Amino acid sequence: MEETTRIFGIRAVIEAIESGKSIEKVFIQKGLAGSLFQELNRHLKGGSFTMSYVPIEKLNKLSKGNHQGVVANISPISFVSLNDLVESVQNKSTIPLYLLLDGITDVRNFGAIIRTAECCGVDGIIIQEKGSAPINADTVKTSAGAVFKVPICKVDHIKDALFHLQTYDVKIVAATEKTDETVYDIDLKQPLAIVMGDEAKGVSNSILKLSDFRAKLPMLGEIASLNVSVACGAVLYETVRQRS
Repeated sequence: MEETTRIFGIRAVIEAIESGKSIEKVFIQKGLAGSLFQELNRHLKGGSFTMSYVPIEKLNKLSKGNHQGVVANISPISFVSLNDLVESVQNKSTIPLYLLLDGITDVRNFGAIIRTAECCGVDGIIIQEKGSAPINADTVKTSAGAVFKVPICKVDHIKDALFHLQTYDVKIVAATEKTDETVYDIDLKQPLAIVMGDEAKGVSNSILKLSDFRAKLPMLGEIASLNVSVACGAVLYETVRQRS
């Protein structure tokens, strides 16, 4: 299993950014100043990086004290661009199947979803740059290595990805309780992008408005919701069943 790489020091982080490394998160000491930090700040503002301003004690814990006020986590995988993902899927003979995650922040749920997606033949997973679970050691472990087998794409906004997919006649199916239709009522044999939302809020309203279909899972017990990774598995396997 590959662990998330952690780098320390302002110059090291600048070089990682300039070399195109997939940086998951940057931890910056509160109140940090100086010309080298200003250079780093210009690099960070020029991209879509997740940043957290923390006390020095946090950085000392992450790096054993040798950090110059900056620590960054680098993803163990390389992300694909949306254009490259879609073009590669278009060249396949199978019916396209994308999975979009709207606000999934728990790394273990994320890993479990990736594992199921790989088992179900998902062509690619699309997540938002900010506000999504990172790909770290826990994600890799929970995915049972599937994180290295399924293309994963980061985008600035999930909505933009949906607009792009719709230009290729991909239908958007949002998994939500805000509908009367179950997943069994939807034709899943067409080119699809399935959207799963976080456990607290579900799929956001702005995404629901863009969706071609809304689908729920029937709930027969007293508990009103499923864990998102379990719900995702149920939806994906219904897709597999219909396409078999």
